[in-house]
Amino acid sequence: MPRFVVWIFSIVAMVLGAAAAPGQSYPAKPIRLITVETGGGADFAARVIVAGLSDSLGQQVVVENRGGAGGAIAIETVARTPPDGYTLLLQGSTLWLLPFLRAKASWDPVKDFAPIAWATKAPNILVVHPSLPVKSVRELIALAKAKPGELSYSSSGTGSSTHIAAGLFTSMAGVNILHIPYKGAGPSLNGLIGGQVHIAFAFAGGAMPHVKSGRLRALAVCSAQPTPLTPGLPTLAATLPGYELVSTLGIFAPAGTPAQHIARLNQAIVQVLNRSDVKERFFTAGAETVGSSPEELLALMTSDMARLGPVIKNAGIRDD
Repeated sequence: MPRFVVWIFSIVAMVLGAAAAPGQSYPAKPIRLITVETGGGADFAARVIVAGLSDSLGQQVVVENRGGAGGAIAIETVARTPPDGYTLLLQGSTLWLLPFLRAKASWDPVKDFAPIAWATKAPNILVVHPSLPVKSVRELIALAKAKPGELSYSSSGTGSSTHIAAGLFTSMAGVNILHIPYKGAGPSLNGLIGGQVHIAFAFAGGAMPHVKSGRLRALAVCSAQPTPLTPGLPTLAATLPGYELVSTLGIFAPAGTPAQHIARLNQAIVQVLNRSDVKERFFTAGAETVGSSPEELLALMTSDMARLGPVIKNAGIRDD
C-alpha cells in the first residue's frame, strides 16, 4: 500500500478516535446522585442502585442527600449544575407535579432535565383505621357522602403523592374529606394507626405490615391493575374507573447532558435494576423495578402532567 494512502488512513483513524474518546472515556471521575432526605424511600432506592452502579460504570457513584422544601432543594441543586453527566437526580413525581402546586416554580420539568431511566414504581394503598365501619371503597364513599367534612385523611405533606392520591379520590368520588398533613410518611401512618385520622393513601411497603397485624384495614390498591405487592387486594379503579396513582422514581440529568452520556448511564442503570437480587430488595420494600428507556420516562412525565395537573388545580392542592 502506498505510504500516502497509509498516512491518510492514519489521519482518519486519529480523527475518529478523537471524536469517540469523550463517550468512551465517560465516566472519568466519581458521579453524584442527589436525592431528598435520608431515611425515606428515595434514599433507600438511591443507595441500592448506586451499590451496583459503581461496579457497572467503573467509577464511584455517591448518594448526596439534599432534603427540604418538599424535594425542591434537591431538584434545584441539579438544575443549576453543569450538564456534564457527573451530577444526577433521583426524584419522583415531585419533579413534574410540584410546578402545578406552586404559583411559580424555578424549573421546568421538561426543558430543564434530561430523563435517563424510570427506576421503580410503588403503589399507594387506601387504608382506614379499623374503627371506621367500612370494608370496601363503595362503603367508604357512602359514609363520606353521609358525613361531609367529618372524616379526615393524613398525608406525608402538602403536595406529596399521598396527598395527590387522596385529592384524586375525593375529586372522582365527589366527597369532602378533611386533609391533615404530616411531616413525612412515617408520622402520617402513625397518625392513622393512633386514630388521629380515619383514612390514608399510604405507601404499600410501609402500610402492609400494619394491615397484616390488624392495626389497619386495607380497602384497595391505587394501581390500575392488581399487584403481587398487595396480594388479594382489589383496585380502587374497580369502583372508580380510571383511578390510578403509583409512586414512581426516575433518574435525571441536567438538560444538555451529552446524548452518549445519557445512553451510557441508561445502559448501566437498567443493568443494575434487572439484577435478581436488586429486584428482590425492592420487592421486599414494597416496590417494583422498571428500568425503562429515557423516552418511556418522558412519556410517563407528560402523561402524569396531563392527567393529574387538572386534578391538582380543581382540588385546590397548593404548596406555596
